[in-house]
Amino acid sequence: MTKSAAIIGGGVIGGGWAARFLLNGWNVIVSDPDPETERKISEVLENARRSLPALLDNSVPQEGKLSFDTSLGEAVKDADWIQESVPERLEIKHKVFAEIQVNCRKDALIGSSTSGFKPSELQEGAANPAQIFVAHPFNPVYLLPLIELVGAPQTCARAKTALTEIGMKPLIVRQEIDAHIADRFLEAVWREALWLIKDGVATTEEIDDAIRFGFGLRWAQMGLFETYRVAGGEAGMAHFIEQFGPCLSWPWTKLMDVPELTDELVQKIADQSDQQSGMHSIRELERIRDDNLVTILRGLKARNWGAGQTLVEHEARTKPELPQDISKPLNTLNRVIPIDWTDYNGHMNESRYGLVFSDAGDIVMQMIGADQTYIDGGLSYFTVENLIQFRNETHPGEKVYVTTHVLQAEGKKLRLYHEMFRDGGELLCTCNQLLIHVSLETRRSCEPGPEMAAKMAALHEAQSKLPKSESLDR
Repeated sequence: MTKSAAIIGGGVIGGGWAARFLLNGWNVIVSDPDPETERKISEVLENARRSLPALLDNSVPQEGKLSFDTSLGEAVKDADWIQESVPERLEIKHKVFAEIQVNCRKDALIGSSTSGFKPSELQEGAANPAQIFVAHPFNPVYLLPLIELVGAPQTCARAKTALTEIGMKPLIVRQEIDAHIADRFLEAVWREALWLIKDGVATTEEIDDAIRFGFGLRWAQMGLFETYRVAGGEAGMAHFIEQFGPCLSWPWTKLMDVPELTDELVQKIADQSDQQSGMHSIRELERIRDDNLVTILRGLKARNWGAGQTLVEHEARTKPELPQDISKPLNTLNRVIPIDWTDYNGHMNESRYGLVFSDAGDIVMQMIGADQTYIDGGLSYFTVENLIQFRNETHPGEKVYVTTHVLQAEGKKLRLYHEMFRDGGELLCTCNQLLIHVSLETRRSCEPGPEMAAKMAALHEAQSKLPKSESLDR
């Protein structure tokens, strides 16, 4: 049964939540009195549909149903998960929670996107306090996996399960504290940055450069303590603290001293920010941000490290079943083209087509039993020939699918004919692929065993009755 989420507040964070749930197969209803809500949500979804599916190398779930309702009570009455993303004013949140609990199911999860309030503050006066918890995300919610959970243990455990299923990395905060964990670091950096600008030490662009060309890259994949453990050399963390610990008492920072945000300082920051990136609209900057994040996250995914490990685990959970009906062309691949597959011509680089057809061939291998266990046993298939013909351009963010016709499956030979289509049926590319069964010990061809030979014979028999594609004759 399809699960449902009610998003209360359709701003930047609420829109990100809507996209994360919707593109993972949940039905979503958004409630916000703002008449511009549908437009704003549609713009967020346009970016999310292009970027979130591109993180994975298989298809995402069928997109859920999106609807809108200005009535908060109607929006929450059937929801499994209710996410509050209204302005950071406690009196507004209390009013919203009261109305939610009057109308929602008793077993519904009620998360708050608050970046600063503790759950005990959110729960004041609530009919069922334990139902309300902090579920603090990071923008853009549809790409960044971290979610801070603070609240009743049983409630947070249920929330963790649901969020893990939609590809997020839930972090249960051990005890409630103002601003949780991550925002406390961000505020410390923010305060220092304000002083550096006020004192004329650096501009907004120079501060951003210090982060994005330096420690930000390390933090993205190792965090704080693991980074410093490496910095300690062979002696590790203890040596690092011994070497650099004393400087913590030096008067380097103004961490506890906040600069007054005068009109002059605010204008100075705004002017520098406009000079830095004012040539781009906010929507353009969001697209640039998303494309960069997809590229970084896919790089970490290839290494099965950090946030990339979360993607690997999520991809394993969402991996589609192998094709069952062998009497028709096999649906061997469904995916979205990621930005890092684009070349200088603005379309998918020719080398990536080989990867697409290699992945499609892997599906056929698995169908006849040549899975990872089989390969670990010392036998596999090597591709010895690919004849690829390009028919139309393929662009980043496009949904594509591959159908495969098994032309030969007997003895050592497995010949496949792949056709890649744009979502909607336009043919983009074809590939005539020949694979040979080999021994990984001798690195030479060999005959498969009787069990695999039987599966190959059945597949060959069924597929040989199919009419050949017109494109194959070319």
